Amino acid sequence: MARKDNRPNNQTRHLRLTPHFTCHAEGSVLVETGLTQVICTASVEEKVPGFLKGKAQGWVTAEYSMLPRATHTRSGRDREKVSGRTLEIQRLIGRSLRTVVDLKALGERTITLDCDVIQADGGTRTASITGAYVALGLAIENLAQKGVLFSSPPLVGQVAALSLGIKDGEILLDLDYEEDSSAEVDLNLVMTAEGKIVEIQGTAEQTPFDPVQLTRMIELARVGLDGHFELQRQALNLGA
Repeated sequence: MARKDNRPNNQTRHLRLTPHFTCHAEGSVLVETGLTQVICTASVEEKVPGFLKGKAQGWVTAEYSMLPRATHTRSGRDREKVSGRTLEIQRLIGRSLRTVVDLKALGERTITLDCDVIQADGGTRTASITGAYVALGLAIENLAQKGVLFSSPPLVGQVAALSLGIKDGEILLDLDYEEDSSAEVDLNLVMTAEGKIVEIQGTAEQTPFDPVQLTRMIELARVGLDGHFELQRQALNLGA
């Protein structure tokens, strides 16, 4: 099927990661994928939540928000109560990042990833995960440069995410807003660089999908994420 940006069905949007995007956070990156733009910052605090006090380990958590005019029409700010969608996304980001962090090696400190969407055109949660990994890596590097001694490297892997969907019976990789809003199946996939699955969020909006289609979507995402992992390594100045 023809896509409005003329991408093949199995091609991701152009991803750009700009590290050190802000000057105050211990780690920061601007994520741009198509027209979607997200600022991810990592903040380090020398304390842990109450349930972890005295357990000799750290914590990684996340918050997610969208600027009022990041979308086609203005949305209200989450001033008093976080919406269910926002809560679900920030929990997903936190879970995803913790899978590649040795919390004991991190020590009794908390790293909070703030993912703020400044422009949305689909895939904001997947872009947030991909960018938050870079911000986290930069924050850990910042701690190391300050002389913080880690018993072992806290960052033990890579994680990134992509969206997929089925529209008119065809599988599409990395959906923009228009594709996502009209897809028969909507799926978000979080994976490690080793190809292991962290989380699958898949819903049939209209027509149920079968295990063969699910397997194909996972295969497509893995190929697409290879490029994301390489860009993450470049942003962190890591070897392949």
